[in-house]
Amino acid sequence: MRRRGGLVRVIPIMAMALSICCRPAGPEITRIAARPEAPTIAIQPGEHALGLGGARDGVLYVPRGVQTGPVPLVVLMHGAGQSKDLFTFTFPLADETGVAILTLDSRDVTWDGVAGHFGPDVTFIDTALRYTFRRIAVDPRRLALGGFSDGASYALSLGLANGDLFTHLVAFSPGFVAPPQPAVGRPRIFVAHGTRDEILGINLTSRRFVPRLRDAGYAVTYQEFDGPHEAPAPIARMAFKWLVSSQ
Repeated sequence: MRRRGGLVRVIPIMAMALSICCRPAGPEITRIAARPEAPTIAIQPGEHALGLGGARDGVLYVPRGVQTGPVPLVVLMHGAGQSKDLFTFTFPLADETGVAILTLDSRDVTWDGVAGHFGPDVTFIDTALRYTFRRIAVDPRRLALGGFSDGASYALSLGLANGDLFTHLVAFSPGFVAPPQPAVGRPRIFVAHGTRDEILGINLTSRRFVPRLRDAGYAVTYQEFDGPHEAPAPIARMAFKWLVSSQ
């Protein structure tokens, strides 16, 4: 991964195939049970390590400044071979827009639904959300699942299967949409993709499935930008503002 001036760019990880082929089998888990609730644990603004996943964990970022009432929340997932640190550049956007951020590590080199069946990552997301809901009041009308690259594909796929929880989905440079079961609800969707993406070419990805999502009845905000396989800070700011302003 390369980070420059508020944007992130992926570098292919050659060892990924080996890690995926060795992933242990287990039951298919596709549903997230956690739901927003009245917080019972006080927490201060800023970064908070979850302490839930060992070496691969997550961070909850509570926006600074005066907050009145429940806040929007976006859960962000990295690309293949990356980590939760990919999205630290969005923390100033949280302060700017009043959006809380939960950025997570996958259990393996990438997310389980990308490599095979859904299971351990879904369980960890559920646990991380329970942690979050007990500490901050989350607006159930503005609860987003999002990510970059593999994380974006995963967010779209898992999010469509949990649209009764996630009201919004955010995908930066996704590669596919493959819900693990029949879709639930009608979350609003934000997709952004670089026209010079050399990893997940736009003509074979977003330009194909965005029209299909719209034909299926989803409200999709689609933004192309002049750039390679990356998540630029201006595009992330656009997504955060979209989450805050959309109904």
